Amino acid sequence: MKNLLVGLVALALVACGQNEESKPAGPQFSAGGPQVGKEYVFAIHPLHNPVRLFEIYGPIIDYLNRNIPDARFRLEASRNYEEFDKKLYGRELDFALPNPYQTLNSLKHGYYVIAKMGDDYKFTGILLVRRDSGIKEVTDLKGKKVSYPARTALAATMMPQYFLHTHGVDINRDIENLYVGSQESSIMNVYLGNVAAGATWPLPWEAFQKEHPDMARDLELKWETEPLINNGVVAKDDVPPALAQRVAQLLDTLHTTAEGRAILARMPLSRFELADDNRYRVIEDFLRTFNKEVRPLDELQR
Repeated sequence: MKNLLVGLVALALVACGQNEESKPAGPQFSAGGPQVGKEYVFAIHPLHNPVRLFEIYGPIIDYLNRNIPDARFRLEASRNYEEFDKKLYGRELDFALPNPYQTLNSLKHGYYVIAKMGDDYKFTGILLVRRDSGIKEVTDLKGKKVSYPARTALAATMMPQYFLHTHGVDINRDIENLYVGSQESSIMNVYLGNVAAGATWPLPWEAFQKEHPDMARDLELKWETEPLINNGVVAKDDVPPALAQRVAQLLDTLHTTAEGRAILARMPLSRFELADDNRYRVIEDFLRTFNKEVRPLDELQR
């Protein structure tokens, strides 16, 4: 009996030791807090080429890392829209800043909206031409080439294509559409004379004018579309809710500090603001019309 009791005590001590060893070291968080040691990937859709994107959006990630010490964020760029779409719709990203079309599509893949870029009035599509091109009317583009960043760019592709459609140009028959991979490439194709017109949106054009004033002087903003809602910020549904809320709050208050205003000025943007899924329902009518009248959108067919 004595030996049996000793054996039972020994087994109990071993079990206690195993239980203690199985407890993770370090601070523990509730289900709403960040996971210890996890890196959260924050991706920006291809607003710029990867080098410039890191220059502009890297400070935001640094800001989040300083203000949420229990989590670690990593900025991720994509070479083109196709690569970004694959990551987003494949749920490879924890946080993302997609364009409104991608934002709406992401809701089908387990993401939800936590914030958005402000300045909706800036979310327009623009068409640039060379000043020496001789192009006066929209219909002067017939028989010529037009460049765009990507098929899924909303402001810089779909909105300009809808503008052309409503101003007498059948984009499927009257012009040759070139999807050149980035905003900067679309602008440069106009400057180099590879295309008669290039589509982009105001923020890359403003940046190009500041960085390349000599080249920009040879270009002219010829047409601008009506605005739609600006880019969204989404979180994946398995990100701890408290962490997603903290990220949204930090973005929403970025404009209230000198450091934050300096970060925003690089974009340039006046502020981020809180938002939810319902804010992005406003573009559904545009997308349905575009899909029916201009060209089919693959995501709307799924």
